[in-house]
Amino acid sequence: MHRIGTSERPDLPLATVIGAGALGMAIARRLALSHRVLLADIDGQRAQDCAELMRGEGCDASGIVCDITSPDAVAALAGEVAARGGLGALAHVAGLSPSAGNFRSIIRVNLMGAALVAEALRPLACPGSAAVLVSSLAAHHFQPAPEVASLLHDPAAPDIAERLAAAMGEDATPQLAYPVSKWGMNLYCRRQAAAWGEMGARIVSISPGMIATPMGALEFEKSPAKRQLYEKTPLRRECTMLEIADVVEFLASPRASFISGTDLLVDGGLAAALSDA
Repeated sequence: MHRIGTSERPDLPLATVIGAGALGMAIARRLALSHRVLLADIDGQRAQDCAELMRGEGCDASGIVCDITSPDAVAALAGEVAARGGLGALAHVAGLSPSAGNFRSIIRVNLMGAALVAEALRPLACPGSAAVLVSSLAAHHFQPAPEVASLLHDPAAPDIAERLAAAMGEDATPQLAYPVSKWGMNLYCRRQAAAWGEMGARIVSISPGMIATPMGALEFEKSPAKRQLYEKTPLRRECTMLEIADVVEFLASPRASFISGTDLLVDGGLAAALSDA
């Protein structure tokens, strides 16, 4: 029940946001306009602190610790979502950039973790529910070898990182782990459309180009290639986190009720520019 003097909204559907970083918070705030928000992060204190901040802003928000690479932790997250009435929307934002981990950790977080969360929450979906997984432009300019693509058909496999590393050999670097993980995420969303459809629900991915985030700024310092991509972006700027939040909010809403099993590029025209290069 509603409690006087609080921002609690038990009448609203639940949005589960994975990742309490800068982009995750921008998305969480936007979804909080029409949802209760459960904010999950490997840093439980950060999730709690961010949720408290949101409550102070008038949102119905709470935080929970979750290591998305742990099946037990993901099962606990699903239990919490079930206890709160089921899934209205999932925004999976958590991920590691090439400078933030090694090959195996990037695969586990970006790909295996996303798949574990989506599979655990799918049974809690209902007609109208939607899952939005944040991928990357990097997935659109990468084509894995056939043996690697075959492994990516089972992204939730507990040994997926080890099997990919063995298949890729010397190419198993953080720089290649990122596009591999995002290519696999987009494939996963396409392959899962039917399963989510059985629940009357949808699953989509979005592939941002350059986003102005603290993590993105770090990549500029460490990757000359990213600076070159920035210079080729037709709109001549980075995307803001608020613009990504707009897209996620749209895809999770009834306005996108017939969009599923696909990926939306949000890249300022960069993919088109690279295709013409």
